[in-house]
Amino acid sequence: MMIKIGVVGLGGIAQKAYLPVMAEMQDQVEWILCTRNPVKLATLKQKYGFKNAVATVAELVAQQIDAVFIHTPTSTHAELVQLFLQAGVHVYVDKPVSDDYDTVKALYQLADDKNLMLTAGFNRRFAPLEARLQTEQQPLVVKVEKNRNNTEQPVKFAIFDLMIHAVDTALFVGHFQTNIDLNCQYQISQSNNMLQYCAITVQSQRKIMTASINMQAGANLEITEVQQPACTQRLSNLTKLQTVTAAGTQVTNFPDWTPTLERRGFAPLIRAFVAAVENPDHPNPVSPESSLLSHRLCQNLLNFYLDQDGKH
Repeated sequence: MMIKIGVVGLGGIAQKAYLPVMAEMQDQVEWILCTRNPVKLATLKQKYGFKNAVATVAELVAQQIDAVFIHTPTSTHAELVQLFLQAGVHVYVDKPVSDDYDTVKALYQLADDKNLMLTAGFNRRFAPLEARLQTEQQPLVVKVEKNRNNTEQPVKFAIFDLMIHAVDTALFVGHFQTNIDLNCQYQISQSNNMLQYCAITVQSQRKIMTASINMQAGANLEITEVQQPACTQRLSNLTKLQTVTAAGTQVTNFPDWTPTLERRGFAPLIRAFVAAVENPDHPNPVSPESSLLSHRLCQNLLNFYLDQDGKH
């Protein structure tokens, strides 16, 4: 029998990054969409060929699903994650799990108590060229920059919506473990509670990483740089990898036909989660320990800002 997986939240991120991949897996998964909007449902059914849908979360739970993908606004995550875990359902949720670290910690504890998976949607770990950097020799220096073209977002929202990607990528590529004693430094600048720039620097005995976002960089640009004795590697926008050595520079690009959702890691992550639902021997594709560390550092950055703001 095919596994049954629900999908809650059918807005922009679901339609751009998830439903196209799910549609190609209908011979493997019985997908059940959840929406109160009949027009949206009819459109998605026609576009992708999905057959099953319900109007409410309660109806979805009653379908005895094995797992659920949650693509609703962050403010709704905690309640929905808790509801599905209590119902015995594996949960995949867009990052962040919550914009409050204590809540994130409690939800992962609930998942552990129920012997269920709670998977955070850190797709960049599964982007092929980003994953290649992670499998290389242990780096000495890791820098991840996520810049935006003159974008205004409140400090807390920007930290948990954008900065968390840079933080998680840097920790992942840099092989930073959750059990090490992290020596962290935080920087942040804002105007009228709108984030302008922030950075986290983490140093261990043998390596250093910096994750940052600049909201007034004049362009949308995402860069991961890894420095090690043999070479320096620089990945731009998840798609162009430059490897610089004393002998010269080598550039790696994807073949033109490679789908965007493969390049950006969404498709591999979706497949990894489905495989873990199907086979209990498969590990959670995004380990709870590593996800908790990324959320904790973002919470620490927010607390640093609130402390600084309170002194003015």
